[in-house]
Amino acid sequence: MTESKITKFALSILAIAFVSGDQLLAQSNSSLTKQDVLDMVEELSNWGRWGKRDQIGAINLITPKKRRQSARLVREGISVSLARDLETEKAADNPNPFQHTMLSHGQNMHTQWCSDNYSISYHGFAHSHIDSLCHYVHEQTLYNGFSSRDVTPDGAMKLDIHNLKSGIFTRGILVDIPKLRGVEYLEPGTAIYPKDLAAWEKRSGLKIGSGDVVLIYTGRWARRAAVGPWSGSEGQAGLHASSARWLRKRDIAVLGSDGGSEVSPSGIPGVTSPIHLLMLHSMGVHMLDNLDLEALSQKASELERWDFLLTLAPLAVNGGTGSPLNPIATF
Repeated sequence: MTESKITKFALSILAIAFVSGDQLLAQSNSSLTKQDVLDMVEELSNWGRWGKRDQIGAINLITPKKRRQSARLVREGISVSLARDLETEKAADNPNPFQHTMLSHGQNMHTQWCSDNYSISYHGFAHSHIDSLCHYVHEQTLYNGFSSRDVTPDGAMKLDIHNLKSGIFTRGILVDIPKLRGVEYLEPGTAIYPKDLAAWEKRSGLKIGSGDVVLIYTGRWARRAAVGPWSGSEGQAGLHASSARWLRKRDIAVLGSDGGSEVSPSGIPGVTSPIHLLMLHSMGVHMLDNLDLEALSQKASELERWDFLLTLAPLAVNGGTGSPLNPIATF
């Protein structure tokens, strides 16, 4: 190789080195392999970032300053629930319906108190809930290097939902992909890539930042109303695994969606749930599943603003791997 060619080669390498992070993210290859995902487990890891014994992960990013800033987002005083009504009928997407049993009621003239019992198997594709960091096991470990053996028959001894007893109070941002693409809803199996997230930032005029809760709207419940229920195993619209690096760069605190947040099938041979792996296990990002974002999408469009104060309070269950919940967005 001549000296001039060597010089040109060196300059090309330097040019590549100085490509901005956003440009590199935009070039993310949608054809990831299992090894690529495993490499990202290491690359995106927050293990040890807040200490070796940390159990709340990216919730640490919701600082007192962040909470004060988020409180100032309340301007109209309008609140919207993000919870799906608990359904008691079995369906393709609800094999374990919510059970509501009356213990005493007003049909008995001698009853002084009306009371009932609730029973719910909330993980799955039906009920609005939060996943705690003990929910996902990879190579017999949990987030921050805790052993999967810390989850016992009596419950989780580490990383349980009780760590969030004080709740979450921060800025929420709705990412409305159907609106971005000009459709009513996304079809199952539709992937959302970093370029889509970047395009939504540009369209909404918002910059996703540290300590934010990002909510991905796919129109799942609008599609269900139009065509009927379907099993999550039949496919879901959601984030492609390549989006994890983009979200890590933004330093989000929590990720949520009207489904499971990730596209299914994943499109990556040998990896079924890469977003759950990278969020819960690697980054320590709690996840909100099966939210009902229909009313939120409508209100955000009406107000032409896609950020708001988000509050959510899981049940205070010692050892719980998550919790059903009713998040509230307040504009």
